[in-house]
Amino acid sequence: MAAARTGFSVYVGNIPYQATENDIGNYFSQVGNVSNVRIVFDRETGRPKGFGFCEFSDEQGAQKAVEQLNGTPFNGRNLRVNFANN
Repeated sequence: MAAARTGFSVYVGNIPYQATENDIGNYFSQVGNVSNVRIVFDRETGRPKGFGFCEFSDEQGAQKAVEQLNGTPFNGRNLRVNFANN
């Protein structure tokens, strides 16, 4: 039996390496209720890979993130925001 879906996730690419999950969550909260943020790290070096995922509590937040935040500048880099593949 599959687990119930609890949120709506978007892929966030081109994240500045110095950005934290809190930074991303605060930035994305302008378009919806952020329930979780996860930046992906390299297993060997422990350094961020420059992408992650932002989860919203509703579909409208995820939709607005893709529509309004894709291509926007964030700490010197333009973010890529797309729907995440589940």
